[in-house]
Amino acid sequence: MDKVELLTGVLSKTGELIEGVDADQLSLPTPCDDYDVETLINHIVGWLLLFESNCHGRAYDGDAANHGCGADPAAEFRAAAAGLVAGWEKYGFDRKVAVTGNNKLPAETVFNMTVMEYLTHGWDLAVATAQPIPFTDQEAAETLSRAEATLPPEYRGEHMPFGGIVPTSQDASAVDRLVAFLGREPVPSLNG
Repeated sequence: MDKVELLTGVLSKTGELIEGVDADQLSLPTPCDDYDVETLINHIVGWLLLFESNCHGRAYDGDAANHGCGADPAAEFRAAAAGLVAGWEKYGFDRKVAVTGNNKLPAETVFNMTVMEYLTHGWDLAVATAQPIPFTDQEAAETLSRAEATLPPEYRGEHMPFGGIVPTSQDASAVDRLVAFLGREPVPSLNG
């Protein structure tokens, strides 16, 4: 699957999930222990703004970790998503891109991190708000392949960004295998 096609599909579907959240769902828990739905949406949009700036070689002047969305988070997300896709199309993948500060990584690594972030957090949002999970097996399989190539073991465990790999059945969907690889139960129990 073409990189831009993969990213466009994942971001488009994540934007639809954000739009599908009702105001009375903002305080619901999510598969991310530290985030309710509103906090997750702020995280999703804040980090997309950072990825978009850095993809264009601009310094991000906000605080992605403490971003607060305005009245229309879905529109905010879509605008940043369009800018990110345009940046990858314009500048390509034969370069280094900053993630935080002046720390630059190969563009392919940053791209992989981006699709992992948005497919997985889109899944989190769908599960938390009882929306259908919109991602295709092809999108999830490609993202899983990129995650396996990108995520080193030292980023897993207690006080780390990712939990351990959750075992799945051999016939699990690609979406379930991806979220399990990233430390989530494919069918989480959310008691809110």
